[in-house]
Amino acid sequence: MTDSTATTTDLDIRLEKHRTELTGYCYRMLGSSFEAEDAVQDTMVRAWRSYDKFEGRSSLRSWLYRIATNVCLDMLTAGNKRARPMDLSESTPLAQAALSPRPDHTWLEPMPDNRVLPTVEDPAEAAVAKETVRLAFMAALQQLPPKQRAVLILREVLAWKASEVAELLDTSVASVNSALQRARATLAEREQQGADAAVSDPLDEEQQKLLDRYVKAFEGYDMTALTALLHEDAIMTMPPFDLWLTGHDDITGFMTTLGSACEGSRLIPVQVNGLPGFAQYKPDPEKGGYAPWSIQVLEISDGRLTGFHFFLDTQRWFPLFGVPLHLEAEADEVEEGV
Repeated sequence: MTDSTATTTDLDIRLEKHRTELTGYCYRMLGSSFEAEDAVQDTMVRAWRSYDKFEGRSSLRSWLYRIATNVCLDMLTAGNKRARPMDLSESTPLAQAALSPRPDHTWLEPMPDNRVLPTVEDPAEAAVAKETVRLAFMAALQQLPPKQRAVLILREVLAWKASEVAELLDTSVASVNSALQRARATLAEREQQGADAAVSDPLDEEQQKLLDRYVKAFEGYDMTALTALLHEDAIMTMPPFDLWLTGHDDITGFMTTLGSACEGSRLIPVQVNGLPGFAQYKPDPEKGGYAPWSIQVLEISDGRLTGFHFFLDTQRWFPLFGVPLHLEAEADEVEEGV
């Protein structure tokens, strides 16, 4: 191995150590799983190409964050803000429910925990990381102007000093503090409009029992049991459709009408956005077994499900989460002709 090859390999290893945390940063900035991974790859390429210009006045980590911030700000110049269905329209009564899709770039996207949450020893730091990729927090971030978003993430999530953020953004400490104050005010206003999910890390015993009951109710398509698990103001969304429903009556009513094809589904646990979730498969009448249908993200508060969100673009989401695109039927199901 030549010296240049060894140096290149060493640099690749040093850069890769930061990939997960950079992906988390870019995901919070952009609200898109795939755009975040593209932004990090662009960051790595730029860093690799310009490493000979890196003078070491800051740490390699700080330098990478500077590059990643510039990449994200460039991507956000078009003004695109990712959203959830309830950020764009009023809740639809079941009687008026219609499935109208919007373009992919409209929606806040789900993300597997292992792609954005680096392993850290400090439990408090790990808790902050999880809380700040949850859907409600991510949706609130999308309401901030791009530079405010960067300041808030760097200061509140990553615990950078104001002077460090000012250096990264080529601005003053006073400007950073002002942007942070405005960003905090916007987030505080959003928090007053609706409580975020209160999920323990790891799940406490009661929350785990709630999830077990949910799986049993959903797979058994038992609407009475499911109703008992839902908060009376629970929300259900299904991107890319802009329809969203509120209240257990409309939710279970939808599931037994427009959503009736989900009866007999199977659920596989996934870790998504710092919350419990499932890869949902519904019966496949053509191939047998089960076809992929959605990545579910569940929100829990006060012992009930307050939100469940179905992300339906299976060809994109299932490979991202590392789950199969088809499930075979169990032996006992085949024997029973299920």
